[in-house]
Amino acid sequence: MKFIIIGGGIVGLGTALALLRNRPGARVQVLEKESGPGRHQSTHNSGVLHAGLYYKPGSLKARLAVNGIRQMKDFCRTHGVAFDECGKVVVATDEAEVVRLKELFQRGEANGLTGLRWLDAAGLREIEPHSAGIAAVQVPEEGIVDYRGVCEAMMNEIRTLGGEFTPDARVTAIHQKEHWTLETPVGEFTADFIINCAGLFCDRVAELAGVEREVHIVPFRGEYYELAPEAQHLVRNLIYPVPDPAFPFLGVHFTRLIHGGVEAGPNAVLAFAREGYSKKDISLGDMADVFAFPGLWNFLRKYPQMCWEEVIRSFSRRLFAQSLQKLVPEVAEKHLAPGGSGVRAQAMLRDGTLVQDFWIVQKPGALHLLNAPSPGATASLAIGEYLSSQLPIPA
Repeated sequence: MKFIIIGGGIVGLGTALALLRNRPGARVQVLEKESGPGRHQSTHNSGVLHAGLYYKPGSLKARLAVNGIRQMKDFCRTHGVAFDECGKVVVATDEAEVVRLKELFQRGEANGLTGLRWLDAAGLREIEPHSAGIAAVQVPEEGIVDYRGVCEAMMNEIRTLGGEFTPDARVTAIHQKEHWTLETPVGEFTADFIINCAGLFCDRVAELAGVEREVHIVPFRGEYYELAPEAQHLVRNLIYPVPDPAFPFLGVHFTRLIHGGVEAGPNAVLAFAREGYSKKDISLGDMADVFAFPGLWNFLRKYPQMCWEEVIRSFSRRLFAQSLQKLVPEVAEKHLAPGGSGVRAQAMLRDGTLVQDFWIVQKPGALHLLNAPSPGATASLAIGEYLSSQLPIPA
C-alpha cells in the first residue's frame, strides 16, 4: 500500500517513521513544499522539550506529551542530536497563582510525570537565584533540544528505511478516483492513502481533499528577545509562569537555548501571513481568508484587553521588559536584543474558541491532522504512532 504524507515538518516526519516501522511492506512518501524538512513551526520555536504538566489528564495531548518526550530523548540519543534534560521551574508570584500552581502539580502527577518537586521561595532560589516567586514547581524531565537536528535525522532515517522525502512539492490539487492523485510543481503523485500533516496550511489541504472547514487555522506570531550576554546569568535554564485560565496563551517565559544564549518571550499577535515571521510579512490572500472568518471576530470580542495588550507589547520593548520582570526582576529593557519569531498554526472554531487538544478528521482513504500545537514538536514521534494506529487499514 502506498501512503503519501503531506507536510515534511516534524509531525509529518514522525508519522512517516511510524508507518515504516509498524507497517511492513508499506511504501511511504513525504511531500514537502520547502527545499528541506521542518522549515516552519518545527524549527521556529523555543526548542523546549515539554513533559505534559499543563494538559488535562486523560486528554490526547497529555498522553502523547508524556510518552512523546521520552521517545524524543531516546531518538536524540540514538541519532546523536543535541539535547539537555535541564528541567524547568513554573513560578507563582502571588497567592492566586499558588492555587493554580497546586492544580498544575496535581495534573502533572496524574499525567505520570516523574520527579516533580514543590518548591517554596527558598527552594526556588536554589535553582534559579534571580527568579521572583513565592512558590514553584520543578519539572526535571523537561529540557531543550536541537529540533533542526531532529528533523534532519528523521529525514535521513526515513530514507534509510526505504521511504521517500520529496522537497519542493507543494500540493496544489488533490483528486480521488480509484487512487488519490496529488498535483505539485515537481509532478503528480498517486497514493492509496493520504495523511495531512501540513501544519499552517492543513485546513486548506483538507479542503483540497474535499473536507469542509469545521476548524480554521488562524496564524499567531510569537516574537522573542534574546538576553544580552551580561544578563544571561540571570537565567540558568527554563523559567515559566503559571498560566492564567482567563487567557488562551501561556505568557512570556525564559528559555536557555541548546546552542547557547537565553531567549525571552513570546508574545502572541495575529500574523498577516501564515508564514509571517515579521511585521512586514503580509499576504493579502491570507489576510482576506482570516478576516472573513467569523471565529476571529468572536475571539477578539472574547479577549479584547489581552489582544490589545499583546499588540502594544509587540511595539514596545519597555512593556515587554516589564512583563519579563514579573519572573526575573533584574531583567531590564537594555538587556533585550531582537530575537527570532515563530508562527503558531492555531485551530479555531467559528465561535472563537481555540482548539486545545489535537484535532483529527478521518475520511475514506485519508486522515487529516488539523491541530497540533505545543507540544506537537516534542510529541511528534508519539503523534506519528497514534496516527498510524488510527488508520482503518490493518498493519
